[in-house]
Amino acid sequence: MCLSTASFAPEITTGRHVPPDTATTAAPQTTVAGTRFTDQSKEAITSRHESKATLPQKMTDIKAVVRLEHPDIVLTETVSHDRSSKVKSVSEAGTDPTSGRFFYRIESVDFSQFEDGLREDNTVGDFERVIETRDGEAIYSFEYTDEAKIISPIISTASGVILGMENEGEAWVFTVWMPDRTNLVHLWDYAKQNDVEIELLRVNEYASLGDTDAGLTDSQREALLVAVERGYFEEPRNATLSDVAAELDISQPAASGLLRRGIKRLVVSSLTDGSETPE
Repeated sequence: MCLSTASFAPEITTGRHVPPDTATTAAPQTTVAGTRFTDQSKEAITSRHESKATLPQKMTDIKAVVRLEHPDIVLTETVSHDRSSKVKSVSEAGTDPTSGRFFYRIESVDFSQFEDGLREDNTVGDFERVIETRDGEAIYSFEYTDEAKIISPIISTASGVILGMENEGEAWVFTVWMPDRTNLVHLWDYAKQNDVEIELLRVNEYASLGDTDAGLTDSQREALLVAVERGYFEEPRNATLSDVAAELDISQPAASGLLRRGIKRLVVSSLTDGSETPE
């Protein structure tokens, strides 16, 4: 997988390349689609960043969509066993910092088959069907084994936030926010060291979250910045919703609503041209 810049030509498999210098702060600019990292691309993205370090430019944050595939990424064996299953992250739940349990929204035509897959999955230690939200959909909590390859800590180390995650067959598609495109190198390094197949599907570039709204209200932006600074999005979390609410001097339900709607706005802006307005 390759990170696209104006200074080098990536190995593009699909999509088109738009030089990042043409990006504006008013709307996202898709810089590359369906691109794979190479050793040359990592060196190019790093050298580009260093060569412009002395110029008076604002750091731009990005929303990236990344596809990863490896048999030991958590729940891969399970979705292979139950091919009707669809796994999505529950952004408002995250990880319980005291128990290390991860929550996901599961769609399946047969939950008994899905749970048979969980029992055979070497990445899952314990699981619980927390609640069935409707026919064919339920919330599950999981504990991971030491054999599991967990992507969320790598993204947190890169100062990123997972906006969404779901499976695409046996592969996993992550939508992430990062403060700068060079932070994606952390994910690339992890993939290379662990033989994880990785592909960059899309990148949208904005001015820094602190300098532009990207469709966010002032309250949503403040809540997201506080949550990032306090470690609310890390896995496991370093702060609770109560901590974030206390910092903002609002109630927990109000803080939860701001974070949920803010994350939805970021997801919408990363997957569209920014013209769609979330509820």
